[in-house]
Amino acid sequence: MTEKKADATDTADTGDAGRPALPATSWAVLGLLSFGEELSGYDLKKWSDSSLRLFYWSPSFSQIYGELKRLEKVGYVTARMVAQETGNRDKRVYVITDAGMAAVRHWAREAPVEPPVLKHGVMLRMWLGHLLETDRMRDVLGRHRAYAETMRQRAEVDVADAHGEDGHSADPHGADPHGEESWAYPALVLKWSERYYAAERDLADAMLADLADLDDLDERDRRRL
Repeated sequence: MTEKKADATDTADTGDAGRPALPATSWAVLGLLSFGEELSGYDLKKWSDSSLRLFYWSPSFSQIYGELKRLEKVGYVTARMVAQETGNRDKRVYVITDAGMAAVRHWAREAPVEPPVLKHGVMLRMWLGHLLETDRMRDVLGRHRAYAETMRQRAEVDVADAHGEDGHSADPHGADPHGEESWAYPALVLKWSERYYAAERDLADAMLADLADLDDLDERDRRRL
């Protein structure tokens, strides 16, 4: 499966006249704010865990706060302190600026289309199958299949939540400042995520069947000896 972790190769925008170069994680965080709400770092982490992680990756708290600091420095977000109803200490919330909205729109329109990087740890282990027992390979594939099905079910639930009770796209945070249309696109991506994990589950099933066929062939060869 595509590995969704940031590293030194985190894709960066090279920038252009008047726009700073930013890593992909910055655009992901700015994109979460592009729906128009004021969000805290905690809100952003919660949302990325429930949506971004299904098709990209979910940055850590430290990465989110680091990107917010970067975005605030270049004028793409502003922040303010707000009191909490619980009586806990005030929290810092962030909102996208006009410049930030223009920048993330430009990035979404103009960024190069890059192929996803596939780093499939399970397939690497299957590639080394001559070093493993067949039962161990089945166990690894079985656990991978279970993971894919769990993620598919999670995406399915999120798709239903995104569409709301009436079947129309709904803001997962309870407000929709840009209208229903903007939330239709996250719902489409969640639907793609559901299909992706279903395909990954089915590929695991197919490889388990291939392993069974290989075992049958080996058994026939042994009987001829």
